[in-house]
Amino acid sequence: MRVVAEFTIEPFVEGAPGPHVHAGLDAVRAAGFEPELGPFGSTVTGELSAVSAAIADLLAAATAAGATRVSLQISRLDEPRAP
Repeated sequence: MRVVAEFTIEPFVEGAPGPHVHAGLDAVRAAGFEPELGPFGSTVTGELSAVSAAIADLLAAATAAGATRVSLQISRLDEPRAP
């Protein structure tokens, strides 16, 4: 199943992301994703298992580097299969 994960790592100061933001983004990149950075959050798209593992790495890295909050939304991209 393909999903898109949108996340925001806080505190966030536009134009001056702190080390906690860089740590989270680096963790996602190390997992093989190139996050799309947007004005209100960043996104990665892929298979649920790979995205879930990347987000777990992001959470660990960002909080260890000082993040006080990580907001996350996961959306399914493909149609659910009929029973």
